[in-house]
Amino acid sequence: MPARRTTEPSARPEYRVEALAKGLRLLALFTEQRPVWRVSDMAAATGTPLPTVYRMVMTLAAEGYLDQLPTGDYRPGVRVLTLGTAALRGLGLVEIAAPRLRALAEATGETVNLCVLTGDRVLYLIRLRNSDLVTANIQVGSTLPAVYTSIGKLLLAHLDEAELNTRVTADSFGPAHGPNAKLSLDELRSELAGIRRDGWAMQDEELAFGLRSIAVPLRDASGRVVAGVNVAVQARDWPAQRITGELGPQIERCAREISALLGSPAG
Repeated sequence: MPARRTTEPSARPEYRVEALAKGLRLLALFTEQRPVWRVSDMAAATGTPLPTVYRMVMTLAAEGYLDQLPTGDYRPGVRVLTLGTAALRGLGLVEIAAPRLRALAEATGETVNLCVLTGDRVLYLIRLRNSDLVTANIQVGSTLPAVYTSIGKLLLAHLDEAELNTRVTADSFGPAHGPNAKLSLDELRSELAGIRRDGWAMQDEELAFGLRSIAVPLRDASGRVVAGVNVAVQARDWPAQRITGELGPQIERCAREISALLGSPAG
């Protein structure tokens, strides 16, 4: 078969607009961990001259992508939120999974989440929260360390060794975690092997005290693991054996249905 001629923008550097790239890098500074920035800090973080950053910030603010606070700092504007919402709605995975996850949440009465792996963190695409669950303010668009979550460990377990070593570093194990968290990749490796063998992952007060969850994978038409679904519960109400015995079959059945709709032969 002849080589396919590449026409994507990434392969055509002559079409790159450097000013636009710099503006996008400014927007990328705003994260859940640091949602507010000063202009001077943006300049320092990007290595861009302060006058240039100031002009870009003024432009982004005028277009609605940044809002200025009374302190003079900036935060993402409504236009950024609109783009994020449109991106999530554009994901076929979310549209396919949402009705079945709502049914799972209603059947169990517990919190149900859908996440994908981004770097060494999990990104929440769907969160159906039981009001009784005591956790941090996690919502759609939030990210958490993969090494402390059931979905994160599940998705890490399906990476090859080279990618696992690239994604997970000492910095992946942050200071905020529960009492049973593993604090290095070496500690985690045997558990990841068990997850690959068993097909599900458990989080047992590793993310936070009093919180447990069980996660299973979603697979696409090629059989590749593309996301994870979990049910999160209060540890005081749900011993580990009860989770695997009662919630395990329900979440596995739900995941098979979603995977089948994604075209997975194992769905």
